[in-house]
Amino acid sequence: MNTDQLIRNSLRLEFLTVLQGIHLYKNLPLAELMSIGNELRKIHKPDDKVTWIIDRNVNITNACISGCKFCNFYRSPKHKNVFVTSFDEYVVKIEEMYSLGGKQLLLQGGLSPYLRLNDYTALFRQLKQRFPELKLHALGPPEIVHLAKLESMTFPHVLKALMNAGLDSLPGAGAEILSDRVRKKLSPGKCSVQEWLDVMKAAHKLGLTTSATMMFGHIETLEERIKHLMLIRSVQQVRPQGAKGFLSFIPWPFQDENTALQKRSGIRNTVTPEEYIRMIAISRIMLPDIHNIQASWLTVGKETAQMCLNAGANDFGSIMIEENVVSVAGANHHFDADGIQQAIREAGFSPQQRNQQFDNID
Repeated sequence: MNTDQLIRNSLRLEFLTVLQGIHLYKNLPLAELMSIGNELRKIHKPDDKVTWIIDRNVNITNACISGCKFCNFYRSPKHKNVFVTSFDEYVVKIEEMYSLGGKQLLLQGGLSPYLRLNDYTALFRQLKQRFPELKLHALGPPEIVHLAKLESMTFPHVLKALMNAGLDSLPGAGAEILSDRVRKKLSPGKCSVQEWLDVMKAAHKLGLTTSATMMFGHIETLEERIKHLMLIRSVQQVRPQGAKGFLSFIPWPFQDENTALQKRSGIRNTVTPEEYIRMIAISRIMLPDIHNIQASWLTVGKETAQMCLNAGANDFGSIMIEENVVSVAGANHHFDADGIQQAIREAGFSPQQRNQQFDNID
């Protein structure tokens, strides 16, 4: 392959193939790959601002039937320690978030066989009635697929019901690696690749903004990582005219501490800082029509995330007032509002608070 031509093509925002992406990832020195990612970031985001957000991640329930081997948080539905968050608990958590300047609730949970669509819509309406300004960035494709099967409904019908009840945007949760080979081994009870993609297509047709994610560094191959990016891109390409579709892409490395994948199979997170920075850069290269790339400081730490801001990332995500899933698998980094802004400044950029729609907050 002609490496120089591929670089020129990428800087023209052309769509590269899987093999071309693999070639650049494997053959370019880190500094050169970072430079390309940085130049592409400047095309989409010509100023020096790096965005961040204040929100809170609250789990609806820890009851789940997906059987994910990388998750320490879930419990089988009949486990003695299963919980369902009460409305009073939501009120306390949201009021604390409001006091810290946040307006968005990242609301997720397990695939519970006992919670039905009406339970979610009733909760959303209650929350919006109590907190009219609250933004619900809630659930994800696995929950939508699960609810659709429970209710014998289509994905659009489930999404419409949730939107009518107050859903503002849909996270890209449960993507892991978009390879059915990987998913059958890691999360046998979770939605298939095609189902994940179809939920996102349905959301975009309804005008619902979404994000996309990737959890890597376990049993996947480099080719499967790049194909994952291609599948994300394919959904973004077919979004209706005028629809924003995927607002952002967030890759993070598998957190292995005490997971079934680590204890039973010996699979560890071996993603180095260089490898993570390379994935940020190649994500920027392979996703020319997704404008925001987030560095996951929560899983890779401050210094590596700062480096990513010179490799294509333009977003630092949330201060994460509360996070209960990757933290119990070893992600133990923390930021408050002052800390995240200071980290952005130290990297040579200007912090800019945003909302989920990537609108700036003064």
